[in-house]
Amino acid sequence: MNNKNTSLKHVFDVVVIGGGPAGMMAASEAARHGAITALVEKNSEPGKKLLLTGKGRCNITCGNTDPGHIVRAFGARGKFLYSALAAFGVSDTVAFFETRGLPLKKERGDRFFPEKGNARSVLNILLQDLERSGVTLDTGFEVVSVTKTSGADGLFVVNSRSSEVYSRRLVVATGGCSFPSTGSNGRGYGLVEKLGHSIVRPGPSLVPVRTKETWVKNLQGLSLKNVSLCLLQHKKIIASRFGEMLFTHFGISGPIVMDMSKTIGDHTSREGVSLCIDLKPALSIEKLDKRIIRDLAANPGRKIGNSLYALMPRSLVPVILDLSGVAPDTPADTISRVQRAALCNTIKNIRLTPVSLLGFNWAIITSGGVDLREIDPATMESRIVPGLYIAGEMLDLDGPTGGYNLQECWSTGFVAGFSSGTKTAELR
Repeated sequence: MNNKNTSLKHVFDVVVIGGGPAGMMAASEAARHGAITALVEKNSEPGKKLLLTGKGRCNITCGNTDPGHIVRAFGARGKFLYSALAAFGVSDTVAFFETRGLPLKKERGDRFFPEKGNARSVLNILLQDLERSGVTLDTGFEVVSVTKTSGADGLFVVNSRSSEVYSRRLVVATGGCSFPSTGSNGRGYGLVEKLGHSIVRPGPSLVPVRTKETWVKNLQGLSLKNVSLCLLQHKKIIASRFGEMLFTHFGISGPIVMDMSKTIGDHTSREGVSLCIDLKPALSIEKLDKRIIRDLAANPGRKIGNSLYALMPRSLVPVILDLSGVAPDTPADTISRVQRAALCNTIKNIRLTPVSLLGFNWAIITSGGVDLREIDPATMESRIVPGLYIAGEMLDLDGPTGGYNLQECWSTGFVAGFSSGTKTAELR
């Protein structure tokens, strides 16, 4: 395996551009089927972005093996994934890593992580698989252009600033625009666009939300579990989630916020849009009121600001009281029914005004990408350019948090590698 930027003069059967999850999977799979394969990567090592996933632990895939469940998680365009998931689904992903010496475990939220190790352990497995499969790895190779020679047997010419590579089949898996510091800067879109493909405008997805309210700064770093979040336009519920969220100095973040972020972003410029946080979704207003009465009764003679710590995190109490219009130094045993009602309504209905999404520097993945109508879902081959395959985050697919987007990379990368590898082998 060659890790240095040498000039690769001869013709490869398959060249893969991009050393992310989809690209590494594609390269290994193509080589396993007899294709002489090269993987070119602009960074000094593949998998730079992979090392950031799951806060460095790498949420390898989701825990639900039903392809229909995954397809639905990706929304209206998810049906594109049926063939890829049939070829390489969640069970295949788990088996891929476990048979190569990395046991996985399913954790809370139906997510698979390495049983021991972290994202680096996942990357090491992929690098070993590249070497075992006989893939030529050329790092420090930043692609500046891709062309195709004329004729029925035209070759792809992949150029960097100092060298060029020729191939019979080409897989482009350069990722989207999220975390551009890792090299994921969206330039792959330009490469395939020049070859004739249409690009659905990329945007940040799975990204924190900036809010108008400044009191969120007082709660920076506070993580909440088992809360519900709704996006409302006037009184209509547009979307909702249940789970974990986080307050930041600019607004809100965390799994349920990021899962809704694309929809939130689509509505920020509309009138009457707000976010509603229910801190106690399991309790009705009546049950919550009884809980508050019980907590206050347990603190006779104390101020209300010191009497609600059993109900909510300490840092949240002054914010809730302020939003409810209840003075924190009010004696707990003097709270009126009207004040209790205000507290209950606030706890069940904290309102925030979404202003914007944070940009690609904060986004986990990219929405938009190569138009799916131009890709054969059974092979990942372009319907525009024969011999060109596109996989991973470059496609106009974005799913929720929880391993779904990595599974899309494994599945589409596998299919692109299998299809390009077997097709080139047949042509010999």
